[in-house]
Amino acid sequence: MAGPISLRPSAGRLIIACSPARPSLISQAVPITPRITSSFSTTAPQCKRRTKDNNKSRGVSSLYGSGPREHLSMSDIPLPKPRDFKPTVKTDKDHGLWGFFPAPDKVLWTPKETEEHGRAWAVEELRKKSWEDLHSLWWVCCRERNMLATSRAELIRSKLGFGEREIDEREEQVTKTQRAIKHALTERMYTWQDAVDVAMTDPEINLEGGEGQVYTPSAYEDEHDGDWARAEAEAETQPADVAATESSATKTEKEATR
Repeated sequence: MAGPISLRPSAGRLIIACSPARPSLISQAVPITPRITSSFSTTAPQCKRRTKDNNKSRGVSSLYGSGPREHLSMSDIPLPKPRDFKPTVKTDKDHGLWGFFPAPDKVLWTPKETEEHGRAWAVEELRKKSWEDLHSLWWVCCRERNMLATSRAELIRSKLGFGEREIDEREEQVTKTQRAIKHALTERMYTWQDAVDVAMTDPEINLEGGEGQVYTPSAYEDEHDGDWARAEAEAETQPADVAATESSATKTEKEATR
């Protein structure tokens, strides 16, 4: 049987559990006030909308000009107007960079304007042109191709979706002209080489001579003056010999007929 010493802890717990709870001294000293909370808002109470509007994007559309249904605090403030100012920049109308564009102050041609071009130059036509004309025509074609390349880059950047076919057709004609120019110049180079080979075998031409001393026909003529004189003398005496032979032939025929 358990003694009184062993029953003391259990008896103490039963007394604490059955006794009424005493108020805390800290709770009696500090009064507890209820906390007041509200949602975060930067709008003044007088500017709050009084009517229900479920359109969250009202007043945003600049196309329809739909504004708010109520008078707001910012309604009476005039909106700032953009300044009517256009900066003037002085540019040279004859600047070389304008060659990359169809015209000064114009970025692109319309497809109809791009199609307005002629045919390419033929090789037969370019054979009659001088070196200066071919040189000028070559750089005109280079400038045209630069302008078309700029137009194509602008079409790709702007994503317009038209005009590329017209640019390709125009560039094709320019490329054919450049090929024809190369063809004509190649023919002239081969002709020049053949002429040099012929001149090297001609005694009247001295390719090693200075300026104005390449063609020397006098040296050739001095060597053959005697030959030319002898040939002329033979040509003068030839008709007389022919007449003598004809007379002797007629005499022999007459004697034979007798």
